Amino acid sequence: MKQKLNQHILDEMHKDLGNWYGPFYCNRKDPRGIVPKYDPMLGYTFNFASKYSLLAAVFIVLLIIAYKFFL
Repeated sequence: MKQKLNQHILDEMHKDLGNWYGPFYCNRKDPRGIVPKYDPMLGYTFNFASKYSLLAAVFIVLLIIAYKFFL
């Protein structure tokens, strides 16, 4: 039951428009690094308030730059 309550709280935080800045989701209280977009049919996005997702985003950008210059 506690698992459902936690998921319910996370879903409520996710649907709060105050945590969305355009296409970017930023919520320090949400422990998830990757969250569904506001419309779940559109896929997933990073929680840009999480330090791990910021590291992942920087890593992806560096991979793209490295691919562009070295291949």
